[in-house]
Amino acid sequence: MKVTERDIKTVASLSRLKIREDESAQVVEQLDKFLTYVENLQAIDTTNIEPTTYALPMQNVFREDKIKPSLDRELALSNAPLKEDGYFKVPRVLEE
Repeated sequence: MKVTERDIKTVASLSRLKIREDESAQVVEQLDKFLTYVENLQAIDTTNIEPTTYALPMQNVFREDKIKPSLDRELALSNAPLKEDGYFKVPRVLEE
């Protein structure tokens, strides 16, 4: 596929990019190389290839739950500007 200056101007306009005139030739060459590469990839037969979500096998990345002592409630609330009945109190952010 051959990319033209007009194609670059159209794509730049649609994507709201400013491409200077002195950059235009370089962008044409780069986009042309990219599209040639994509054409080469499309020529590869992938009919018997399973789709993959990840390149590497994924395992559970969560740690094992362990019971540990937690922060004392009074200590946790000690610097809270507002508290009520042992909980943090925050201003209402949703209207009724």
